[in-house]
Amino acid sequence: MARRTTTSVSSPTPTSTLTPHFIGKRDPSRTRDFTWVQSVAILFGYHHLYIGAKKTATWDDTIDRLELSYDGESIDLPTNEGSVWWSSSTPSLSISRSSGTNSITVEAEEKFRIEASVVPITEQESRAHNYGMTGDDCLAHLELGFKFYSLTKDVHGVLGQTYREGYVSRVKMSSNMPIMGGFHQYRTSDLYTPDCSVSRFGRTVSGIAMVSQPADVICASGMKGRGIVCKK
Repeated sequence: MARRTTTSVSSPTPTSTLTPHFIGKRDPSRTRDFTWVQSVAILFGYHHLYIGAKKTATWDDTIDRLELSYDGESIDLPTNEGSVWWSSSTPSLSISRSSGTNSITVEAEEKFRIEASVVPITEQESRAHNYGMTGDDCLAHLELGFKFYSLTKDVHGVLGQTYREGYVSRVKMSSNMPIMGGFHQYRTSDLYTPDCSVSRFGRTVSGIAMVSQPADVICASGMKGRGIVCKK
């Protein structure tokens, strides 16, 4: 049985936030589920951008499985490497193809840069790690890279908290299935409602302290197949 949850990852500033939707597979012999990021919503100002991986039975690298929309309107981005979409309402926002299919770069000037790719779970990976992949779903998901340009020192969320001064991870990466915990703090009503308890989005603040040197962060299904790993 697949488990689907929505969790707030980051509230870089009171004017922007990033929220992913997870898909998962349950192994009855384990107490935890395998999960992957199926989609993300990026809210900034009064706008929202959606990046998602379409459900796919059989993977084919030549078929684009990205789903994109901006403010509820579908984005049609030609599947040619280098193709670029510009927002008419937000000229500082662009989306470009970093390859013909399944990989894009999203950039909002002075706010963020996101690298996103849709990838499947292969049959070999499923067998090796007992993911339980079935013939009707190859668990297509997103691999993501982030760079934020205007983070406050009050940043929070699963990803955002890693930027805070003095942050020390509680995750034991040497374990077979690293678990962060604290799920209740990060769960939101839906992708476009940043109402988790640690959200900073929409708050009015003064005298904001900024992070002086924002780092790159990569979120991918690596570390020998142990789910999503985020690292600077």
